[in-house]
Amino acid sequence: MNGSRIAAVGHYQPAKVLTNEDLAGLVDTSDEWIKSRVGIRTRHIAGPDEPVDELAGHAAAKALAAAGLAPADIDLVLVATSTAVDRSPNMAARVAHRLGIPSPAAMDVNVVCAGFTHALATADHAVRAGAATRALVIGADKMSEVTDWTDRTTCVLVGDGAGAAVVEAAAPGEEPGIGPVLWGSVPEMGHAVRIEGTPARFAQEGQSVYRWATTRLPAIARGACERAGLTPEELAAVVLHQANLRIIEPLAQKIGAVNAVVARDVVDSGNTSAASIPLAFSKLVERGEIGTGDPVLLFGFGGNLSYAGQVVRCP
Repeated sequence: MNGSRIAAVGHYQPAKVLTNEDLAGLVDTSDEWIKSRVGIRTRHIAGPDEPVDELAGHAAAKALAAAGLAPADIDLVLVATSTAVDRSPNMAARVAHRLGIPSPAAMDVNVVCAGFTHALATADHAVRAGAATRALVIGADKMSEVTDWTDRTTCVLVGDGAGAAVVEAAAPGEEPGIGPVLWGSVPEMGHAVRIEGTPARFAQEGQSVYRWATTRLPAIARGACERAGLTPEELAAVVLHQANLRIIEPLAQKIGAVNAVVARDVVDSGNTSAASIPLAFSKLVERGEIGTGDPVLLFGFGGNLSYAGQVVRCP
């Protein structure tokens, strides 16, 4: 196979917006405190009648429409999420049902904040191997459902949403539009980001994550560029996991992508976990900040202290 490419992207966020001023009425915090520490101004919050598969379905439908495809054209559905409530049916099967996709392989990928880039690599591998023709790759999370809204260290961070990409085989003679993935993890530090317990609650060791992200990850991200045969200076955009502006900005600087647009969707959306990269990427495409064929580094990191990154060509 020639490789694969992203044919189109789409995103979706719930209508309800929660501001820093709103949060100041719930916990001991302020707009100034939140912006100075994490850079977030607003986040979108799903209602009790908006499950994760609904968020995912809206984003996926937009990506399908942008690609000019019908649900029957898809034979693989991958949903990256860590906020599924039920074990079965999985989110991928529920999204396939919502969209009317007739008989796809349907799998969930739980690598928390690095879930989308793991799922994108999996779709790329499946298409390259001839196991799939066209795939829907979705990152969707409802972080508000696993958040302790009395804990000011975590409740100020999170938001809900979904982003999606349609992946298909590159045309004969066309350069692959999804570069080789560079992925891995630090299992012994998996406790640094957690969603566990009954009921499940999000918790993290913020300083440990900050040090790891800003010191260990720049070299790994540059390695993803090397695997794609590019230097960081050639990137048109960098879309990192939207965890915290104080992580995104120094990490982007240390990667050396001096000519790139750096996605800062965390300011308006908060940390949406697996949704954050496709959400931010889709917005850059929608706003025309990057053009067709532009090289973009997608780099996810976080839960399990996992990471995965690849250079893709903008649809």
